[in-house]
Amino acid sequence: MYPFDLIVLIDDDPINNLINKRLINKLHLSPKTIEFLEAELALEYLKNPDLAKKVLILVDINMPVMNGWDFLSHYVELENKRNDRIIMLSSSIDFQDRQKSKEFPFVSGFIEKPLTNEKLETLI
Repeated sequence: MYPFDLIVLIDDDPINNLINKRLINKLHLSPKTIEFLEAELALEYLKNPDLAKKVLILVDINMPVMNGWDFLSHYVELENKRNDRIIMLSSSIDFQDRQKSKEFPFVSGFIEKPLTNEKLETLI
C-alpha cells in the first residue's frame, strides 16, 4: 500500500523534475508521479473532482509567470474541496521564505533543494 495515490511535482526545471521523480519512484511513495513545468497547468489539473484523494504536491517557489506563492494563493480556492499534502521544494535558503510557507495552513513542510531520501522521509 502506498502512502499517496498520486505525487505532483511543480517545478519549471525539467531536470529537477526528472531527478525528483526517479527518487520518489525508488521510495515507492505512490503508484503515479506527474510533473508540471507551469504552476497554472497544475492548478487546472488539481481542479478535477475525480482526482485521487491522497495527493502529495511538491512545489517550487521561483518559477516564471506563476511562482509558488501565487500557486498557493490560488490553491486556497481548492483547499475546501481537496485534502492534499503540500511541501515547498525550493532552492531558496531565505529564512523569510520558510516563514512565509507557514502562513498557509495547508503547507506541511519546506525542503531545500536538492531533494533527498532523508529530507523527504522526515516530512512524510
